Amino acid sequence: MGGTMNKIGFFISFSLLLFACSSDDTAAIQDEDPNDDNNPQGIAPCENGMAGIYPCNGYDLLGHISLSDFDADAGNDSWGWKDTSTGKEYALIGLDNGTAFVDITDTENLIYLGKLPTATVNSDWRDIKVYNDHAFIVSEAEEHGMQVFDLTKLRNVQTPPEKFESDARYTGFGNAHNIVINAESGFAYVVGTARDDAFNGGVHFVNIQDPKNPIGAGGYGEKGYSHDAQVITYRGPDPSYNGKEIYVGANESQIVVVDVTDKSNPVEIATVLYPNIEYTHQGWFTEDHRFFLLGDELDEVRQGFKSRTLVFDFSDLDSPTLHDTYLGPTSAIDHNGYVQGNDFFLANYTAGVRILDLSKIEEKQIVEAGFFDTFPISDDVRFDGVWSVYPYFTSGKVVVSDISAGLFVIKKSN
Repeated sequence: MGGTMNKIGFFISFSLLLFACSSDDTAAIQDEDPNDDNNPQGIAPCENGMAGIYPCNGYDLLGHISLSDFDADAGNDSWGWKDTSTGKEYALIGLDNGTAFVDITDTENLIYLGKLPTATVNSDWRDIKVYNDHAFIVSEAEEHGMQVFDLTKLRNVQTPPEKFESDARYTGFGNAHNIVINAESGFAYVVGTARDDAFNGGVHFVNIQDPKNPIGAGGYGEKGYSHDAQVITYRGPDPSYNGKEIYVGANESQIVVVDVTDKSNPVEIATVLYPNIEYTHQGWFTEDHRFFLLGDELDEVRQGFKSRTLVFDFSDLDSPTLHDTYLGPTSAIDHNGYVQGNDFFLANYTAGVRILDLSKIEEKQIVEAGFFDTFPISDDVRFDGVWSVYPYFTSGKVVVSDISAGLFVIKKSN
């Protein structure tokens, strides 16, 4: 979602004002929660298009924890971690006042283990990624920097929920909108920092190979502010860049492709435009690194599109082309999207999580394969509902974070 007013500008603030969920709407969702004494965490199979009060297609509700249980007023980002030593699975949930950690191993008994409070002040924007059993957390909160939290401490929680402390804090920047990590290189890429910093709000490179000792390693800001990004070790069809570390930034009015293999000398490869640009927000590669799926956060607001996903062909990194445009069944605003196999899990705000089948992406035949709607009262064009989704647990569990309703755990129906 958009950053603070000095970052994104008046149009985001106006859109938030115009489309923000009213307190009555939020209360309605919470009041209708299916939780009761016999079903304390809302477990509900998807039957006849509903899982309890939630519209669905092909995905069951395994568990739910509300914002009030987290002692928070708003939710934002989410990620996940599997402890390879114990096999346990954990949801990491961004909140306005910190980051919550939930053991989701037993979906009949979700355990809220505790919270790492925000490093400075509260903020509606927080982002989390994981590398080498550590969580790395940034926020739009003033002077927040990057918190580092050793996730292995979750093994030993005795009296949940606990109040955690960070194990390290990197302050080479203040506020930041997002963080991405390339696990193969051990580098974090922090984006959406102050526009007047050393990299113009572009990207800060941080060496996290020793997680508790992050080291700044330069950055890139030739194309200005980066709202979000993905960084990969490229193994796609363009042989010129095989094995190179490639940064793809969603830079508000353009996509920027940069070779960041040499941190001291990042090299721009291409700048990509597309029709009806309103706010270039976030994108993700298919697993073969050929296609890149992009969401524009304000095209539904300003252009009146159905939820629009743009598909680019990155077979030639020097000259990417628009391959296809997918329009969803509702006009809800698209947000963060992640690819897992042939599925694209799209956080679609008021329309919930939409799962798109990419198996025929080359033939331009993307279809919706399922959905789970955590915001049942409407599919209106406004900034509420699902913020993000984490689909990478081998168990098939999917973590969903909702701005006004908290944490959901869902799974594909049998």
